[in-house]
Amino acid sequence: MKLIPLPAFTDNYIWLLHDDHHALVVDPGDSAVVLTWLAENPAIKLDTILVTHHHADHTSGLIELTEKTQAQVHGPAMEIMPRPVHGVQDGDEIDWHGLRLQVIEVPGHTAGHIAFWTQRANQAPLLFCGDTLFSGGCGRLFEGTPAQMLKSLDRLAGLPGNTLVCPAHEYTLSNLKFALAVDPDNAALQTYFDACTQKRQKGLPTLPVSLSTELAINPFLRSRSRTVATAVQQRQAWAVDDVSTFAALRAWKNEFK
Repeated sequence: MKLIPLPAFTDNYIWLLHDDHHALVVDPGDSAVVLTWLAENPAIKLDTILVTHHHADHTSGLIELTEKTQAQVHGPAMEIMPRPVHGVQDGDEIDWHGLRLQVIEVPGHTAGHIAFWTQRANQAPLLFCGDTLFSGGCGRLFEGTPAQMLKSLDRLAGLPGNTLVCPAHEYTLSNLKFALAVDPDNAALQTYFDACTQKRQKGLPTLPVSLSTELAINPFLRSRSRTVATAVQQRQAWAVDDVSTFAALRAWKNEFK
């Protein structure tokens, strides 16, 4: 199984997974990017599309892609898509040529957001998490609550540490600058920031990233840690428990420059 991040728009990634014969894509906001890749790889047929949530930069390519490829679309059962999809929800599994993808409900960014996790044979597991978990960050709370997002991130944090996290955006450097403001003495964070900076200077993606790395450097996965919680609580007196501390951390990120 080969994994490819297809850049789209300014900072999106459309993730493409293929076995040299069949392909699936995740969150195709731009059909042209996918169709160009398929034209360059005519032996590979796109037969499956996964969608994590309803935002246009994740769904705008659905109609053209399905018209031209007849691919089946699996998306969140609780959200409205630009075209009919096979609605899936927490606990469902999708069988794609012997690869079983588990559906995990992760509300917060949107009310019905889902993620897909799969264990590849003799390869690291994959997590397609849309706009819930980013490297060094998490999604904004457009429709959900801090409590929902914290619970969603807790669920993802419980996956195997060697899972490769595949977010839908290249937000890594901006997220890490904020993370360093929150947790400046985190040596693993500083090392990771330096490595990601070098990748971006070379025009390379920072993603995917192992979940174990995120557990060491991402303040939104570490909001209960003493260092992160103390930094937040020094700024906001109302951050008195896990949920309010997480909410204050997210609010801090929203205004961070």
